[in-house]
Amino acid sequence: MNDSIVSICYLIAAALFILGIKNLSKPRTAVRGNQLAASGMLIAVVVTLFNHGIPNQWIIGGLIVGTALGAVMAIRVQMTNMPQMVAVLNGSGGGASLLIAAASYLELTGKTSLFSDAMKMLHHGKGMAAEDVVNSVAITLTTLVGGVTLSGSLIAYAKLQELLDGNPIRIPGNKAINALLLLGSLAAVVFLAIHPEKQFIFLALVVASVLLGLFLVVPIGGADMPVVIALLNSYSGIAASMAGFITNNTVLIVSGSLVGASGIILTRIMCVAMNRSLFNVLFGVMAEGGEKIDADSVYTNVKSTSPEEASMMLETAQRVVIVPGFGLAMAQAQHAVRVLADTLMARGTEVEYAIHPVAGRMPGHMNVLLAEAEVPYEQLKEMDEINPTFEQTDVAIVIGANDVTNPMAREDKGSPIYGMPILNVDKARNVIVIKRSLSPGFAGLPNPLFNMDNTVMMYGDGKKAIIELTSSLKEASK
Repeated sequence: MNDSIVSICYLIAAALFILGIKNLSKPRTAVRGNQLAASGMLIAVVVTLFNHGIPNQWIIGGLIVGTALGAVMAIRVQMTNMPQMVAVLNGSGGGASLLIAAASYLELTGKTSLFSDAMKMLHHGKGMAAEDVVNSVAITLTTLVGGVTLSGSLIAYAKLQELLDGNPIRIPGNKAINALLLLGSLAAVVFLAIHPEKQFIFLALVVASVLLGLFLVVPIGGADMPVVIALLNSYSGIAASMAGFITNNTVLIVSGSLVGASGIILTRIMCVAMNRSLFNVLFGVMAEGGEKIDADSVYTNVKSTSPEEASMMLETAQRVVIVPGFGLAMAQAQHAVRVLADTLMARGTEVEYAIHPVAGRMPGHMNVLLAEAEVPYEQLKEMDEINPTFEQTDVAIVIGANDVTNPMAREDKGSPIYGMPILNVDKARNVIVIKRSLSPGFAGLPNPLFNMDNTVMMYGDGKKAIIELTSSLKEASK
C-alpha cells in the first residue's frame, strides 16, 4: 500500500479518536463518540493489516475470534457489571502490549549478529547504536507497564466481582515489596539496554512487572476502585503507545497516547472527587482518620417509613431529586426509577437526578445505568450544578448512595472522607433513603444523614422498594 495513503488513513483515524474522546465527555453525545472512535480503530486496523500484505489465515482467524468474543461480551454484559468489563478490557490491552514486547524481544535476540556487533562496539568504547538502545528500552518499558496493567486489572476485576475481598487486604511489608519490585524492574530496563542478550533478565522483568501489578492493587479497597480503573486505563494506553514505537506504527502511538493522557486526567479528577491522594491510592494507603466512630452513637433517632407513607410525601412535592448510588446498580433498579420519575412528572412534579462523579464503581457508572433506562439527558445534573438547588427541593430520594451523601465529609475534620465533595442531600426539605440496612458504605463510616429529622429510611431491595413506592403513588392518584 502506498505510504502516502497509509499516512492519510492514519491521520483520519487519529482525528476520529480525538473527536470520539471529545464526544464521550457528555452523556448526550457519548454514543456518537463511541461510534467515531470505533470507526477510527476499524480504519487503523484494516490499513495496518493490508499495509503489510494480505493477512494470513492465523490473523484472519484471530480477527474472527476476537470480533465474536467482543460482540458477545458487549451484548450479554449487564450494565451493573460494566466496571468488571472495563477492568478486563484494560487487562487485555496491557496483556497484548506485553505479548508484543516479548515477541519483539525474542525476534531481536534471535539476530545474534546484531547484538554481537553491538557488544563489540561497546567493548571498544564506541557505544551501541542509538536505534538499538531505543528499541531495547521501548521493549522493556512496554513489558513493565503491560505486565503491571495485566495483573493489576485482573485483581481489580476479582475485587469488583467479589472473587476477592473488596476491603483493603493488608500485606506485611507491602510498601517495601512494591519499592523493591519497582526498583528491580527499572534496574532490569537499564541493564537490558546495555546487555539485551541476557534473556534471563528479561524473564525476571516479566515476573517482576506482573507481581508489581498484583501487589499494587491487592491492598486497595473497593472505595478507591473508581480511581484504580481510571489509572489502569491510562496504563493500558501508555503500554499501547510504547508498543507503537516497537512496531513503528504511528496510529498506535497516537491512540495509546490519547488513552494514556485522558486516563491520567480522569484519574486526577477522581482523586479530587474522592479526596484521595494518588500516591496513597497507588500504594494502598487509606486516608487516616481519628478514633473509630460507633454507629450506635450516631443512629439515635432513625425513623423508618413505608411505601404508603413515603408516597404521601411525594403527592404534594413540586420538586423531587433522585440520587442514585451503587445500591441502585446492585438492585438493577434503573428502569423502576424511570417509571417512578414518569409517574411524578405526569402529576406535574419536576424531577431531576443528582449525579456524583464517583457514585458506583467507576466514573460515569450512574450515567450509563440511567442511559440504559432512557432517562432524558437534560434531567441528569452534575454535582456542582445540583448542589445549590437542594434547599429548594421538596423530596430527595437516595437509592443506595452512602459515602457520596455523608455530611461527615463537610463537618467532621477527623473523618477519613473529610474534604471529599458530596451531594448536599441533607439540605433538602425531606429525604427518603432506600437501603437494605444501616450498614456503612465503602469508607466504613456511619452516615449522619440517616439520623436527621428530615430523613426517613425505607428498608429493602432498591428495585422492589421503588416499585412499591410507585404503586402507592398511583393508587393515591385514583
